[in-house]
Amino acid sequence: MGLLTILYLIGSITFILGLKMLSNPATARKGNLLAAAGMVVAILGTIFLYQDDEGQKLGNYAWIFGGILIGTIVGALAAKKVKMTAMPQMVSIFNGMGGACAALISLVEYNHLVHNSENSVNLGTLSIILLGLIIGSVSFAGSMIAWGKLNGNIKKDFAFPGQQFINIGILLAILGLSVYLVLNFSPESNYLFYVIFILSLLYGLLFVFPIGGADMPVVISLLNSFTGVAAACGGFLYDNKVMLTGGILVGAAGTLLTILMCNAMNRSLLNVLIGSFGGNKKSEGGSSSSGGTVKEVTLSDTAVLMTYASKVMIVPGYGLAVAQAQHACHELEKLLESKGVDVFYAIHPVAGRMPGHMNVLLAETDVPYEKLMEMEQANEEFSTADVVLILGANDVVNPAAKEDTSSPIYGMPILEVELAKNVIVNKRSMKPGYAGIENELFYRPKTSMLFGDAKKVLQDLISEIKNL
Repeated sequence: MGLLTILYLIGSITFILGLKMLSNPATARKGNLLAAAGMVVAILGTIFLYQDDEGQKLGNYAWIFGGILIGTIVGALAAKKVKMTAMPQMVSIFNGMGGACAALISLVEYNHLVHNSENSVNLGTLSIILLGLIIGSVSFAGSMIAWGKLNGNIKKDFAFPGQQFINIGILLAILGLSVYLVLNFSPESNYLFYVIFILSLLYGLLFVFPIGGADMPVVISLLNSFTGVAAACGGFLYDNKVMLTGGILVGAAGTLLTILMCNAMNRSLLNVLIGSFGGNKKSEGGSSSSGGTVKEVTLSDTAVLMTYASKVMIVPGYGLAVAQAQHACHELEKLLESKGVDVFYAIHPVAGRMPGHMNVLLAETDVPYEKLMEMEQANEEFSTADVVLILGANDVVNPAAKEDTSSPIYGMPILEVELAKNVIVNKRSMKPGYAGIENELFYRPKTSMLFGDAKKVLQDLISEIKNL
């Protein structure tokens, strides 16, 4: 066994161990560093030890390390400067770059394959090249649209009558042309490869365009799994074990996460992809149909209510991230705990803009993991809570998901906050959530609205409680 093979084995083991450690918040940071160290070992081993069939090493060290240096600087600065609210956008664009890399590998290797063969090629190699091209291109184009939606550059969900049939037609054309190219390869058919490339990019765009905001966490997870599969194709091409292992792990983890999130939303993946869930549809519910009125609550009344409560449950949402109020929220939690109040957090699987967004947000402030309740556990505990404080969450607590059959979110499991004795909702305004529909919860008898920026409201609330 050569030294490079041993280094690849070490890298693969660190990926597996790192992924295992990521499943626990207490070891997640160390797991991330361990996997990163394994990647460094694999990269350096490839650069200095790899030899082709003729015994030639890579060379071009200036170009290689120049690219690594630029990428490292850009990545480090982006990661350090990104705000927690922009984390989903960064995940999308980084994921898109992975897909683009896989597609470029396929483009380069196809040209090598064509120039190094006369009229015949290895069908297996050509199939893997096409698979990497298609999946990588779809992941890149789709991730860029997801980034645009999350970043606010794309304001509306783009859909038109018959779009689903057009998407299916493009996908079938991609698959048909790919099979034809593999079975009938010749220099004259090279243009088909680039047609497949363009159609794959187009499919990636049309695939994500109509998907609404409430489904964006699922889409990000799915595109991440696509990038992993595309990277695994590169591992097959280069017979690179560590690249293959990393791609398989990313693809499998992304796929499992996508399935789990779909199950948590009580929907199939097919329904997510073609349903435009949380898009530009409007619910027929809301104040106009119920005739309800909004009841406001003052900071002083909120402070008294929470101070003398036995149990308070906090429901974090994207509004908390926008206001960067996670530290103030943790301070409120500690203050209430010092007064003998039990405080817990109720986390919905698709709260925020990416998988685990709220968990990452709260972990940043060192909130104890045992205080984070998943949806099923939280729904069992709401009936024992004196106060539920909703901070910037909207769609994940909307009763329309259970009661309004005309609502685009009907059927999605929600946090059943109405089971608590009192519900206090902090929002900047009555503006609908990311799904674009009105929330009947705001008009219910148990609900009181506490308007304002989450960070300032929490800071003022902390002051009020301290003065009691």
